[in-house]
Amino acid sequence: MENIHQFIREQKELVISLQKELTKRPALSPSNNGDGELERANFLLAWMKENFKNASFSQYDCPDEDTSSKIRPNILALWQGVDSSKTFWIISHLDVVPTGDEKLWETPPFTLTQKDEDTLVGRGVEDNQQGIVSSIIMAHALEKFSLQTPYNLALLFVADEETGSKKGLEYLVKNTDLFKKNDVFLVPDHGIETGTAIEIAEKSVCWIAITVLGKQCHASTPSAGNNALHTSAALILALDELNSLFPEKNSLFSPEISTFSCTKIENNVENINTIPGKQVFCLDARILPEIALDKFDSALKNICDTIAQKYDAKISFEYVQKEEAAPATDGNHPFIQTLMSVIEKNRKIRPYLEGIGGGTVASFLRKEAYPVAVWASLSNQAHRPNEQSSISRTLADSIVMLDTALELKL
Repeated sequence: MENIHQFIREQKELVISLQKELTKRPALSPSNNGDGELERANFLLAWMKENFKNASFSQYDCPDEDTSSKIRPNILALWQGVDSSKTFWIISHLDVVPTGDEKLWETPPFTLTQKDEDTLVGRGVEDNQQGIVSSIIMAHALEKFSLQTPYNLALLFVADEETGSKKGLEYLVKNTDLFKKNDVFLVPDHGIETGTAIEIAEKSVCWIAITVLGKQCHASTPSAGNNALHTSAALILALDELNSLFPEKNSLFSPEISTFSCTKIENNVENINTIPGKQVFCLDARILPEIALDKFDSALKNICDTIAQKYDAKISFEYVQKEEAAPATDGNHPFIQTLMSVIEKNRKIRPYLEGIGGGTVASFLRKEAYPVAVWASLSNQAHRPNEQSSISRTLADSIVMLDTALELKL
């Protein structure tokens, strides 16, 4: 195995080459002013077909009228295991987020830049290209040394993760029979640099748009109207009550409490001397899985109704996103224990299990009772300007993926 590990460590140029090709093919969803993932998917599929002779390949297209191709591609590479009744899946996503303010970038975001011996810069190099490349190099070693895993090995590259996954993993879960009862899943899309954090649970995620209606008037005669901005300010402060209404703690998570954050506020009036009659702002709630969302919904409504009555305004809210937390993956599952053992053996440090406030595609699988570990060695550069990825950590993760695939006992 040391010879195989050394071979993987020597694949620095392959990391750079793959990252370069992926970065120059922006995979933005239509809602992010892009044309989807097809160009990137076509490159990956062609590269794998040329280099992986022992795998079979499939493509699962979700219809999408908002792209020029009318599809969102999800591609699969599959290696048969000794026992083909079970599959070890590694799932990465093809799409990336927009660059944001390009003035904040020191280099062109969709041109790969090597900053130093170990650091690559470009949009998507960490989220989720590091996971994509780690899994491909793991499979490259599998083919090079003619290894066969105890169970099937599947590399799945999905669309639409950054904008909800309805064209990606959620589509596959609901519309295909790809996944079987005893399958296990690794999603390399969250982690810390040491690679010792394994995510097995997520909070419920609620994005809420709150609309406050008052009465518009001239600012010189405020009594003739009802200032929706003033009422919104009172409501924003009142929403702090959610923290005391839901004080539960869960040590699996950091922070270990539910969080309720007022975030986006929309434009109201164009000129300074007009009192706004309408104000819209947003609430981001990350709620511990043991708290029922209908209980939160009721509490939110009560707070809004109280403020509406006090300020003689109309207040309503709607969910932009409402994703109830899936049951946590059992930390004692043989897959999780194998992954922990492999990480400890390779990193010389005991990994730990955690829950996170952010959402990942793992939730779609956990809702179907599949065991999922979200894990990678990341420096948390996702969505930032000058996003970075580590070559050495990419290769180290490939070794963990390979050893896990070979040592699994389900």
